[in-house]
Amino acid sequence: MCRFLTVQAVKTAGLSVALSMAGLQAAQADGLLIHGGPIYTANDAAPMAEAVLVDDGIIRYVGALAEAQAQAEGRTDITRIDLDGAAFFPGFTDSHAHLYGIGMREMTLNLEGVASIADLQDRLGKHLETVAPGALVIGRGWIETHWPEGRFPTRSDLDAVSRDHRIILVRADGHAAVASSNVLAQSGITADSTPPFGGDILKDETGVPTGMLIDTAMNLVLTGDDQDQSVDRVAVYEKADKVYRSYGWTGLHNMSVLPADVPLLERLSDEGQITLRVYNSIDQEGAAALMASGPSLSENGRIQTRAVKLYMDGALGSRGAALLDPYADAPTSGLLMMKKAETSAFLERALKAGIQINTHAIGDKANQMLLDWYKDAFDAVDAADRGVENPRWRIEHAQILDPDDMDRFAEMGVIASMQPSHAIGDLHFAPFRLGQERLVGAYAWKTLLDKGTMIVAGSDAPVERGDPMIEFYAAVGRMDLNGFSAQGWHPEQAVDRMTALKMFTLWPAVASFQEDEIGSITVGKRADFSAFSKDIMRVPVADIPQTHAVLTIIDGEIVYRAGM
Repeated sequence: MCRFLTVQAVKTAGLSVALSMAGLQAAQADGLLIHGGPIYTANDAAPMAEAVLVDDGIIRYVGALAEAQAQAEGRTDITRIDLDGAAFFPGFTDSHAHLYGIGMREMTLNLEGVASIADLQDRLGKHLETVAPGALVIGRGWIETHWPEGRFPTRSDLDAVSRDHRIILVRADGHAAVASSNVLAQSGITADSTPPFGGDILKDETGVPTGMLIDTAMNLVLTGDDQDQSVDRVAVYEKADKVYRSYGWTGLHNMSVLPADVPLLERLSDEGQITLRVYNSIDQEGAAALMASGPSLSENGRIQTRAVKLYMDGALGSRGAALLDPYADAPTSGLLMMKKAETSAFLERALKAGIQINTHAIGDKANQMLLDWYKDAFDAVDAADRGVENPRWRIEHAQILDPDDMDRFAEMGVIASMQPSHAIGDLHFAPFRLGQERLVGAYAWKTLLDKGTMIVAGSDAPVERGDPMIEFYAAVGRMDLNGFSAQGWHPEQAVDRMTALKMFTLWPAVASFQEDEIGSITVGKRADFSAFSKDIMRVPVADIPQTHAVLTIIDGEIVYRAGM
């Protein structure tokens, strides 16, 4: 609904918006006429336009300004938007994010940017001043790879801050956590404890648990009830929605969604409490019901659920990613979190039901095995028996690949869902984890594209910040935010800007079965648009991260405008 109650031309952050009286009186303006800045369509048949005309949430005209004005002449139900030089695009979609986690990051102890163990302790101590003794305190966002101590935090580090609180601090990637001694004791974790399948309990040289728990071992101390304690899930989702539309995202592919949250998200969307277009990949526990019922869609069409998220291995930073050869900096090869005997039949059922499978795989071993398992399922189920002709199964992350496996994505029609910011963050530690030789297959966007693979780009927020301008910058620059690139980081794997644009617009639409509805500024599609303060297709690469959203439109509805 149009929330900007003025009939004057208002100039905010480089954007002029003239709202008609009809736009004030209606719940949603009947039409939009947008012009005054570069308009990139992501449509190869007409890649640029002067103006876009929207009626009832649908794109009706794309082309010359004079023709758009002629079509709008005499109409009082048109909201006229002068971009004042801002750059205009199809709606940007984050193809891999965690909406609930994004909201929780804004509402709990945020450990992003912690510079050392001492800094971690300082932030934790200040937070504990606001928390009652005995309470469970959960934080997230630390990453140790640049710390001067050169190690993971331990239970002793947490105990030194407080023994009166139960403390669990989750690493930024969500694949490791450190717990205080009282949490370990409460959970029965001792020197004799055996790690669960797909996880690890780190121990010191004497065999005593350090407090670090990797992947599935986190479940020993961190349950769903713990994470949701005294949390208003509606408030969490509303906060995440507000943050993401202010970044310029019009939608996201929502990963690892609790099945019980699907009807909640649909209700919140239908009632207008959240606005984003959300494509859900639910946890495996809800897969049987999804296969039986088929995909679900909210009444307004913005919340779609037709995929299941699986986990093949852990993360590179916490050495949980499964590698073909041991890590270069530790005598381990990572962790596998699925077994073929239990997975094969599940994959075949999903293929028959037309349910998309989106599987986390980071290490080269995990990716190789997953490609094998996908192929076995494709071979086992005839095309005539599949729920959809093109299943569009995905591998989420696909970070480290054996070069011999790179042809297989395109050959099998598997989509690579990759997060550009992982490459510019991981460059500070991945060479030490992998060694120079394996970097050839690391974050290999250009190689995969050249082989015909479709890549959809996302952020993995809250693992990363979730800013589309950081992600776009990482894709085309392949340097950290200071302009640094590590030795052997293969700058040739960066992509050109038009390719990057499609990675965030058109191709996510394909990967979510929505290419006929969204993804490009094309007549007949939904009016989802993102406008940014600078022309990211032309400005120097270094200027891209300083760019910000000025306007976000979903279904023709202005859901964010800078300064309001």
